[in-house]
Amino acid sequence: MKQQGTGRGHEDDWWRRLYGDGGGAGGGAAGDTGASDAPDTLDDRVASALRALAATGRAAPAPGDAPERPERPERPERPERPERPERPERPERPERPDPATGKPPGRTAPPPPPAFPTPPAPIPLQATGPGSRPATPRRPVPPPRGAPADPPPSAPPPDGPEPGPLPAADPAALDELVPDTALDGARYGSLTLRAASRRGDLARHRGDIRRDALLTVRFGSGRHALLLVAVATGPPAGAGAARAARDACAWIGGAVGRSCTRLAEDLRTDQRDALRSGLQRLTDRSYGTLRARAEERGLPPERYPAALRCLLLPADPECRTRVFFGVGPGGLLRLRDGAWQDLEPTAPDHLPRRAAPADPGEPPPAAAGRRTDGTRAPGEPFLFRTAFARPGDMLLLCSAGLAEPLRQDPAFAARLAAEWSLPRPPGLTDFLTAAQLRVEGHPKDRTAVAVWES
Repeated sequence: MKQQGTGRGHEDDWWRRLYGDGGGAGGGAAGDTGASDAPDTLDDRVASALRALAATGRAAPAPGDAPERPERPERPERPERPERPERPERPERPERPDPATGKPPGRTAPPPPPAFPTPPAPIPLQATGPGSRPATPRRPVPPPRGAPADPPPSAPPPDGPEPGPLPAADPAALDELVPDTALDGARYGSLTLRAASRRGDLARHRGDIRRDALLTVRFGSGRHALLLVAVATGPPAGAGAARAARDACAWIGGAVGRSCTRLAEDLRTDQRDALRSGLQRLTDRSYGTLRARAEERGLPPERYPAALRCLLLPADPECRTRVFFGVGPGGLLRLRDGAWQDLEPTAPDHLPRRAAPADPGEPPPAAAGRRTDGTRAPGEPFLFRTAFARPGDMLLLCSAGLAEPLRQDPAFAARLAAEWSLPRPPGLTDFLTAAQLRVEGHPKDRTAVAVWES
């Protein structure tokens, strides 16, 4: 390594020779700065520079080369940097497809598209706006141990009288459908009428049609008007049961309507024997028509009967006679002074309530013998009874679905008596609410017709 002072001395000597007096080997003394008499052209300066280099022992630079720069002092050595960790090798890129063929290496060409491409799956629509965020599906909660299983199809639901599935419908026979509940009412003179028919818990659970039918109709007008209420029940587990019940109501209604003038006159004149024979004849004809209809539909006649129970009510306020007639099971009861009285002509002996005493001029209940012409089902006598209405009485006509719990459950009978012993008759909805009170073990259809006297 050269010392800084030595290099500096050579440079000063070179510049003195270049710019000293005479411009040649015998240049002026050191430190002379006077003017030079040598020619001052470009060629002269170049020649002078070459001569100065030759005198110092340095090689003359080639034309066009720059003069050698003075050497710089060496920099102190830097500390060594720590070695960097090796980078992980990058995965090899897949080979590019051959431009000549267009196929990627190592892959097979995709199958050609079908002639009729399959349309893409539809995108499910989502609602927008407030409250449209989809709800998180909840996991089904397993029932606790020991919880009762779902009731079998033959058992009614235990959780209340809510309707279940709708009955199956035939597009070609929509007139066969029957609503779950029917409700009606009227007021004439001194009487107030309420009527309701509803499907039983068992039929609601199974999705079966209501087998009870209800008819409330008025014939005539004014004081000569005659009200008819008919309640019918189709046979259990029989084909066309609901149709049979509705047919029975319709045919007895038509027969009474065609004879309403004569029947109203017999009521006003208290011709009870004439009423009994006339109504029995009309009932037998209706059952004969039912059996003929069963044969037309290819059904056994014995499977197409229906329990039929009717009330005849004159609209004349001066006539207090009420007439009951019919065939088959059911109930006829009277609520007087807060207690039930059974007026059924074939009343059983095990009733938990007192029997109805006979009013003055009111004959005892009677049942006509079975006819031999085959117009009624065997063992089903014609039933007939007249009753005299007093202010404050309530007369109840019902199907077996309500008559059975009334006769077998004293608590239920007492509750209905309290509901229907109020000073004023209930409204339609209140009447329906009371009539459909549930009783365990009694899941049949219920139909109730109540007449309040004032």
